[in-house]
Amino acid sequence: MAGVNKVILLGNLGQDPEIRNLPNGSKVANFSIATSERYTNKDGQVVDQTEWHRIELWDNLATIAEKYLKKGNSAYVEGRIRTEEWQDKEGINRKGIKIRATALTLVGGNNNSENTNNDGAYSNRVSPAEDKKSTKTEFDLKPNDDSDDLPF
Repeated sequence: MAGVNKVILLGNLGQDPEIRNLPNGSKVANFSIATSERYTNKDGQVVDQTEWHRIELWDNLATIAEKYLKKGNSAYVEGRIRTEEWQDKEGINRKGIKIRATALTLVGGNNNSENTNNDGAYSNRVSPAEDKKSTKTEFDLKPNDDSDDLPF
């Protein structure tokens, strides 16, 4: 059985996105988003807890991030959790978690007049107009003219 791997975050960028252009023509953007929650502990004290999430955006979303995201901006991110492994400079094996974003929404005001007609939502999802192959139907739906069989 297939599982579900979906993350939704709404937070503030901790730094400007780091942009890399890869030799194959792809673009990748990396940055961190802080999310915070407030709760009252057992002693009655209000505690603010902040979590930092590493975000990775590819291609079109990376271009959007490069153009519009800055440190302190609020952003809504949808994506999937990815685990990565690497060796540090001392040769020690390390493991970390990042979020590979599939959708990005800019939250709050935008001082860039170029984007005034946009709601701030961006996605890597393919629109039906872009993916003409997916519009092919495998069966033919014909309207039923028998209005006597309406269930209401």
